[in-house]
Amino acid sequence: MANYEWSSRPRNYERERKQTALASEPTFEHPLKLITVSEVKVKKSTKSSIKSKSTPLAKKPSISADPLSSALDGTDPLSQLAASSVIDPLSRAAASGTIVKPGRKDSTDSVKSRSDSLGDTFESWNSKKVNILTKYTTSEKLSITTSFLSQSDREKVVMKSQIAQGTVTDKVKNRLEQLDDFEEGSVKEMLNLSQQDYVNRINELNDALITSWEQDQKVKALKIAIQCSKLLADTSVIQFYPSKFVLITDILDTFGKLVYDRIRRKSTYQPSGSSIPQMLPEKFTPDQVPDSAKETCRNWFFKIASIRELIPRLYVEVAIMKCYGFLTTGEYSQALLRLTNQMRGIGDPLVAIYARGYLCRVGVAVAPDVKDHLINNFFDFLSTYTQLQKDSVQNILAIQRLEMVNYLSLYSPALDWILQCIAHKASEETLTEILAKCKKQCNSALLLNSIMSAFKPEFISKRALGFTELIKECEEAGFPKHHLYSSLGTNLVLADPPEDQRLTVLNEVWKVVMKQKVPKEYINCAEVWVEYPCKHFTKREVNTILGDIIKHMTPNRAFEDSYQQLQSVMSKVLAHMHDFSILFAMDKFLPFLDMFQKESVKVEVCKNIMEAFAKHQKEPTNDPVILNALMFICRTMHDSVTALTLEDERSEISHLISCFIRKVSFGRDFEQQLSFYVETRAYFSNLDDMLVTLVQCVNQLAMETRAVVQGKHSRKTAAFVRACAAYCFITIPSILNVFHRLNLYLVSGQVAFLNQALTQGDAFLKAAISIIPEVPRVITIDRKTRSTEGLLISYIQQFLSTLLIVPDHPDQVCLYLVRGLLNILQDYTWEQGSPAKIQVYMSVLCLLTAQSQEMYAYHIPNVDSNDSLYGSDKKFLAEVNGICNTILGETLDYLKTLNQSETGLKRQAAAALDLFHHIVVFGDITKQPVATLATNLWNLAKKHGHGDTKLMVRLLDYLKRKGAESNGKAYKEIVSKLSLQTRT
Repeated sequence: MANYEWSSRPRNYERERKQTALASEPTFEHPLKLITVSEVKVKKSTKSSIKSKSTPLAKKPSISADPLSSALDGTDPLSQLAASSVIDPLSRAAASGTIVKPGRKDSTDSVKSRSDSLGDTFESWNSKKVNILTKYTTSEKLSITTSFLSQSDREKVVMKSQIAQGTVTDKVKNRLEQLDDFEEGSVKEMLNLSQQDYVNRINELNDALITSWEQDQKVKALKIAIQCSKLLADTSVIQFYPSKFVLITDILDTFGKLVYDRIRRKSTYQPSGSSIPQMLPEKFTPDQVPDSAKETCRNWFFKIASIRELIPRLYVEVAIMKCYGFLTTGEYSQALLRLTNQMRGIGDPLVAIYARGYLCRVGVAVAPDVKDHLINNFFDFLSTYTQLQKDSVQNILAIQRLEMVNYLSLYSPALDWILQCIAHKASEETLTEILAKCKKQCNSALLLNSIMSAFKPEFISKRALGFTELIKECEEAGFPKHHLYSSLGTNLVLADPPEDQRLTVLNEVWKVVMKQKVPKEYINCAEVWVEYPCKHFTKREVNTILGDIIKHMTPNRAFEDSYQQLQSVMSKVLAHMHDFSILFAMDKFLPFLDMFQKESVKVEVCKNIMEAFAKHQKEPTNDPVILNALMFICRTMHDSVTALTLEDERSEISHLISCFIRKVSFGRDFEQQLSFYVETRAYFSNLDDMLVTLVQCVNQLAMETRAVVQGKHSRKTAAFVRACAAYCFITIPSILNVFHRLNLYLVSGQVAFLNQALTQGDAFLKAAISIIPEVPRVITIDRKTRSTEGLLISYIQQFLSTLLIVPDHPDQVCLYLVRGLLNILQDYTWEQGSPAKIQVYMSVLCLLTAQSQEMYAYHIPNVDSNDSLYGSDKKFLAEVNGICNTILGETLDYLKTLNQSETGLKRQAAAALDLFHHIVVFGDITKQPVATLATNLWNLAKKHGHGDTKLMVRLLDYLKRKGAESNGKAYKEIVSKLSLQTRT
């Protein structure tokens, strides 16, 4: 291609703005507001008419004609799915023809139904049993007595199944003999099992029970349930008993559900007005149950009644308690009271209370409105509580080498559950009755603790002083009183006591707590009670408690074993004390912080403090007490950062320190503010994000100064903004991320020009140009590798938009910054085959076109740009056009290299069309060389049929519109020479 001379199109920006201004109109809805779609109900009829609610949306034909809506009868798939989930699972399974295996259904169904009937305030058994399994473990060897899967058991099952069953009497006799065989023989004891082996064995029993049931071996399934129940009579490893209870009752729950579901499946009834039998609904009445199902239900209870031993008989009957619903309406209440009385026959108090707990658990699940048996179970336990001090229990503890305090803790899960069932929706009279009974029979610390844990905090807080007296008078008997004070404190935090009792309660409790000699017991109480004065009293009381904690936990470095509790104390103080001037005014707060001497823990606590500051400190501050304290905390976090610190950790720490720095303000004392930033930079130089924040804050400070003087600097303010620029210029090179440096150089340069600091602005832009070669080819963002070309092109375009308003330096050549940028870009290594270099050249061409105008599109106040300095001088315009010609030459040379392959031809067409686009928009096509160049580029783009046809059509439309204007003769001529490409 021949050489071409560039000429820029003269432009009048003010006139163009007026011509292209868009008409505005008021709007009454937010453009991002969610669209509400009204429900459209489609009902099939003989006329296929659509009936809907009278909404504008429903009247649109596009809605009624939607094929998806018509296919789904007007409902969307998610609504259909939600509706189908309401259908009874058993009915849905029957309708679909699938077989739902009994016992395989998720246990969450029963949990949901229980929570629905009992409410959200009732803590479910599932949440409790996880804690039980975690807490009550053992390293002792366990044993299990079983006949499951033994060879003799298999032979007997086969042998018994082969017996001729001619009469009903023979069938009953056969089944009773099977139970007798299980109880009297073929039982094997497995010894020396670890806890995990024991759990695995229990799980095998559960699987065997389900498998037997699926194989229609109902007697065998019953035998396994009986066998599991008998294990609950064994207290040989007593500290594992609560966990064993949880594991085995899960099996019994499975058995009870299997029996219930089988009877319900066999129960069909005919609704009134229908001749089609249907399965019983979830909520049914006994009169809907057919006689055959009732007979099956009674047979199950007769089988269980024939079990000789008390414990398995009780547990198995409780397991199928729900089946009483098939009989009569009042059966639940009678059965629960009868079983409650039978529980009195269990001699071991630990075994007895867990049996009562299971009865209460099943009772509230199947009959949540029946309450009589609950209080009776608790009172029965009270009457036997004296057994805990008898020789029989003491002998067991001696044999198993168990302390009384640990033994009493085994009662807590069952006792807590019974009392929770009693306390649920109970009145204060119930609490009064229970307290009176306990005080009369056995004023035990164990019972008092469970009562405070079970009843509503509002009931406890109303009697706060009364409970302090009860705690003083109760018999400790192996259950430490510090647990009672912790429980009382928890209730008083959740519900406020009467105002006239608050200080008295605190004094009474703290007099006892501060006398605790064991640091662990002390801090457990203090952890709970520190929140009480935070809610109800002033900093003096909180400071006193913190000081007392320091006094108790410092000797022998006891705090090292209680970091978790100390962290909890700190969190509670921060949660309630939001005024940090008050917080740091407490002379015990920072010494309390010093107890966290393990670095990882101390850093975590410092993070918590800074998070609280960022959340609750709404207004800027310059309080020296706060600044000094938080500076110490931030330095602690900063100094923990090493080369091995994870990037997420660095980011979190940087964010928290940045929040602190941004909330420090000295008002109009800008010099003090800058001094603070100088000091901060010295402390936090290891974090890139922190340095970025500081540079941004200093630039903001310079802009605030400009706002105060309204853009007209005095000698003092001009010196100050130059000092701010110097701060940024010194700080930016310390930042490792090259894109952070590039952006900050550009922003700092813009701030400098806005404040008429031209020399400093030039220095920032020159520094930015000099580090462009340091930009890597790829970077990692969010653990993903990305090319930097797009980021660099975007940055250069922003940079060029700034150069338009930058005046030339009197000691430098014309447009020296543009020339320097082009020299750097000429040597930059771009990706092979990438059009990025041409894109940058086109952006420079746009800048130079704007530079050649008589009046620039925008300016900075009080800064003379080149349009004012040169006044469209011919020498200046010649320099601009010379650079443009150089860019054109580079671009045309690049086009020549792209004709080697099919891919190259596509790139050539795209680049030629891009250059054509820039020429017709920014070039003066009234000049023949420019018009000829544009025509040649158009022909080159369509030469091989690889041009973007849609873009070419839009460009032609643009040229035609320009040609229709009064001075559009040149555009008409060039349009006459252009044609769209044809593909062969």
